[in-house]
Amino acid sequence: MWKRIAAYYRECDAEQLAVLKNPALAAHAPAGWRRFIACKLAEMSPQEREELHRFSSTVRTSTVLLAILKLLVVLSVLGFLINLAFLPAKPWWETVVIANAIGIAMSFSLFGVWFNYGKIVRAKGKALVTIVGLGLLGGLFGAMTAMFEKGDQWTVLLDKLPKVVVIVTLVVTALVAIPTIVVAVLRNRHYQLQAEQLKRDAEQERLARELSETQLRLLRAQIEPHFLFNTLGAVQQLAEQGAQGAARAAELTSHLIDFLRASMSDMRCEQVALATEFGLVDSYLRVMQIRMGDRLRYRVDLPEALAATQVPSMLVLTLAENAIKHGIEPSLHGGEIVVTAQDDEGTIRIGVRDSGVGMSDTPGAGTGLENVRHRLRLAYGEGACLLLSEAEPGLLAEIAIPCKEPK
Repeated sequence: MWKRIAAYYRECDAEQLAVLKNPALAAHAPAGWRRFIACKLAEMSPQEREELHRFSSTVRTSTVLLAILKLLVVLSVLGFLINLAFLPAKPWWETVVIANAIGIAMSFSLFGVWFNYGKIVRAKGKALVTIVGLGLLGGLFGAMTAMFEKGDQWTVLLDKLPKVVVIVTLVVTALVAIPTIVVAVLRNRHYQLQAEQLKRDAEQERLARELSETQLRLLRAQIEPHFLFNTLGAVQQLAEQGAQGAARAAELTSHLIDFLRASMSDMRCEQVALATEFGLVDSYLRVMQIRMGDRLRYRVDLPEALAATQVPSMLVLTLAENAIKHGIEPSLHGGEIVVTAQDDEGTIRIGVRDSGVGMSDTPGAGTGLENVRHRLRLAYGEGACLLLSEAEPGLLAEIAIPCKEPK
């Protein structure tokens, strides 16, 4: 029998947790009091349901029963002490019963309002009348029980009825109704403040995201004019050098077309595979190698296992452009650029190392690096960073990102 009762309770408990998660399931609850309770749960606000679901999921039945038992012990002791101090003429058990009744009513009222404050705040007057009405019914029931035990007549009860009504109304109003409504108002005010704060945070995040997306579009659309002009100028110079120069001009034009096609495609994407990004960097460095001749050497190394890793588009390209502009071009003898990627125990490390003039001779941090840091924060929060270090010779710019999709 106990197993059947326990199974039935678990079924009801699971049903109520499911309704708290999905209110639409209330219509499918069995008819009767179970559907009534399910519908009441479904009427609660989303935050109320979430809080009650969290509480019901974490607090076990045995813990609740133990808490109720402790409460009954405390109330019984309190009632017995009140009887000894103030009501010695009354039987001690009556005072204990009354203390338990009032204490349990207060506890359950406060527990109920804690998870259903919205409905009570919307109908405070109705809640007050309901609580006082239930208290009067309880008081009348207690008075009738005492009358039957003493063998008194109905006239005695009728004579005491006004006094009973006044006392019960005052006690229930002061100890149950008012605390319940006060708790409901305070909880509702806290909920409204929290909801307003969440709304403000969501609005700020939306505005920040829109601003960041605008900046990102501008960054993606920014192909520096001097790069195009200088490359086209190099094409013209090579074409004027005869047949050998014309062949190199055709090669340079081909690499420039590949770079522009890849960059225009990446501008439309929030994220690209690391293989795509490294391909774009390779096209850019091919163009720069033909333009700079022996002054530029480069190597691009991407492990096959990381080829599909998603990263913000044109991120590595920005580091390569920065290495050319601030590292290789200012150097008298040029240098080498090495672009690599590796998996370091759950962290993807993407490095762009140049053997140019190094950090000490590089003026300022550069807007390109600041853009990289900003985009990393947008995509990964605090989970990613850009590190700069001396490469002896040159500079190493390294991006560290987690092995997961950008947010």
